[in-house]
Parts: sequence; C-alpha cells; structure tokens
Amino acid sequence: MSLDVVTFCPWGKKCESVKRNVIHRCALYTKIVGTDAQGNEHDDWNCAITWQPILQLEVAQTNRQTASSVQSMRNANDKRQAQAISALQEADSVRIAKN
Repeated sequence: MSLDVVTFCPWGKKCESVKRNVIHRCALYTKIVGTDAQGNEHDDWNCAITWQPILQLEVAQTNRQTASSVQSMRNANDKRQAQAISALQEADSVRIAKN
C-alpha cells in the first residue's frame, strides 16, 4: 500500500500566488543556489523553514573545517614558538659561557 505525501504550510498560506497581475510572495519563500555536501546542485525556491535543516548541516560542516584549520595553525605556531625558544636559550647559554 502506497501513501501519498502532501506538503502544506503550517500557516495555511501559499508561498506564491498571482492576484490581479501582481505576484504575492511570502517573505520566507527563498531561492537557494549552490551545491550541498553530497554534491547535489540546488537552484530551487522553497520555504526558508524547509531550507533550515540543510543550511544548519552546511554551517556545522563549515565550523568543523574552520576548527580543523585553526588546530593546524595552532600546531604550526607551537612548533615555531618552541624552535624560537630553543634558539634563544641556546644563544643565552653561549653568551653566559663566554662571560
């Protein structure tokens, strides 16, 4: 047995309609253009509430990538700082040995 799925607006409105040669469009009716994480192209109009889960996943992915980049930069800076401290300590010990 197959059931039909009907999508409806929780406010009971149409996202877009034409009345007297004027387009009436809901402020939440939004166009999204781009590629999602799975490589699917999007060039669609839909309710912003419908887009929200997709956009939240994209933001989470971006945050993970940013955190990874920051971690890599921190590790590189720590390594350079350790090298600089080591060089300063070595120069200081050479200076003390000469005195």
